[in-house]
Amino acid sequence: MGNPVEELIAQIKTLLIEGLNLEELTPEEIGTDDLLFGDSGLGLDSVDALELVMEVERNFGVQIQDDAKSREILKSVRTLATWVQSQQDG
Repeated sequence: MGNPVEELIAQIKTLLIEGLNLEELTPEEIGTDDLLFGDSGLGLDSVDALELVMEVERNFGVQIQDDAKSREILKSVRTLATWVQSQQDG
């Protein structure tokens, strides 16, 4: 079995493409450490954030609280995957 975080990274990239209708991108084009929000990286907005949170919660059975920490969790694909893994382990 491979690295669980690496597997989650691949799943999250696919979820981003399918859940946020980013069909113009491939998983390989989404940088694992690229910022998800703002002018650099994917450039997602607040509506995308809500959709992403719902998709992650539904697909991985975790709950992302709407607080200051959620900004860090949703910073990049890697930070999100690492957090999901920690929630599933604990």
